[in-house]
Amino acid sequence: MSNALQFKTQDGGKSVALTFDDGPDPRWTPQVLALLAQHHAKATFCQIGPHAQRYPYLTKSVVAAGHRLCDHSVHHNEQQSSMPLDYNIHEIADAQREIADAAGPNAKLWYYRAPGGDFKPVIRNIAAQHGLRPIGWSDDSNDWKRPGVAKILDNINRNLHPGSIVLMHDGGGNRSQTVAALAQLLNQLDAQGYTYTFPAR
Repeated sequence: MSNALQFKTQDGGKSVALTFDDGPDPRWTPQVLALLAQHHAKATFCQIGPHAQRYPYLTKSVVAAGHRLCDHSVHHNEQQSSMPLDYNIHEIADAQREIADAAGPNAKLWYYRAPGGDFKPVIRNIAAQHGLRPIGWSDDSNDWKRPGVAKILDNINRNLHPGSIVLMHDGGGNRSQTVAALAQLLNQLDAQGYTYTFPAR
């Protein structure tokens, strides 16, 4: 497994990879899944280990719908790389185990996304050693700031291009703006002829 930070999508052509961080959340994740289903869109869900443990039915729903799972650590510590090696291993490996346990047998974790994009070499190396490809993003919605639906869409469209990896959130706070923006974004992407894919491995 490569430890290089992946910014490319799996499929060529006019494809986009939607990614959702900080879930699963019992209020917002089902709404995101419902919108994706309406548009036959696939996405990657970067989950917090204890959240997956708390809501395993949501992690199972993500897998059952054909989406991919991504490890997003245990504690979402954005200064993770400043901590000792054992701590970093715990954050990645224990979250991987928690998410895998929640997802059920034969479910695969594909990626690791470091909280806050803290992808120092030590973190990328641990992820790769555990079979997880480190993934970044090329298109940050900044939806976690809750700047309003129009601003979220503007943030996405500023960098949107074939091959974009779009960063959004289905957990970590009130995501009503994200859900509303996603509904409009999916209509727009469909109208523009985009297809939905995953980050490359």
